[in-house]
Amino acid sequence: MKQSNRGEFYGQTNMITELQGITLTDTVYTHDKVDWHYHQNAYFTFILEGSVIEGNKKEVYHCSAGDLLFHNWQEAHYNIKPEGFTRGFHIEIEENWLSALDFGTEALQGSIKIADPDLKFLLYKIFKEAKTMDGSTILSIETILLEILSKMIRTSKSGSAKKPSWVSKIDVILNDQFADTLSLRYLSQTLDIHPVHLSRDFSKYFNCSLAEYIRKLKVQKSLQLIAVRKMDLTTIAMDCGFSDQSHFTRSFKEINGITPSQYRKILFG
Repeated sequence: MKQSNRGEFYGQTNMITELQGITLTDTVYTHDKVDWHYHQNAYFTFILEGSVIEGNKKEVYHCSAGDLLFHNWQEAHYNIKPEGFTRGFHIEIEENWLSALDFGTEALQGSIKIADPDLKFLLYKIFKEAKTMDGSTILSIETILLEILSKMIRTSKSGSAKKPSWVSKIDVILNDQFADTLSLRYLSQTLDIHPVHLSRDFSKYFNCSLAEYIRKLKVQKSLQLIAVRKMDLTTIAMDCGFSDQSHFTRSFKEINGITPSQYRKILFG
């Protein structure tokens, strides 16, 4: 089985940035299929445009723009690229970088498809930093990366803790219907849970209020649609459930620190 070395991905490399124990790669996927292989280092794959199918020994992930995967080092997998343009942003982490910081990833074995919108927003921040290199870029990327890994480990450790059944049910509902006009009454009736209980306990499991989480899902979806080059921002705002483009711009900037048009310029250069 082939091992991919640092900075080696299957496609056309648009950018490769080597920092102190961290390698950032912006790659256009050019292979219809990449057979079983593994990578020298642990790494994240963040799909910027298009789609890819990735399989490992346990699961198969169908990924599109905005999806995020993590692979621990030497985790075997394969890739299939559907027809069309696909682009990915990769962050490789060398073991000595983690060791120097006394930071272990033992709790992050195998391959993981990450759903948490907060972690995806942090990856977008690293992508933005990589495109606007300055004197504080390395420190910023290292800080964000440690925040991501710490949150992943906390999630992994708490994942085995028993949660009420409504937690997973409401997450599915919100991810499917975030662009709709949702009410507390509708959600509480659907989940058969008292609205006061739902409102009070939601933040315990999602680390933010119900309204904040819905707003994050809307912005997360907008980041995927911005990668569709032909879509204008007004259409994206409507498709994501924002009342108008102004509301969309405010919410987007509040979470990402830049406007949607500024992000589009960074994405497409």
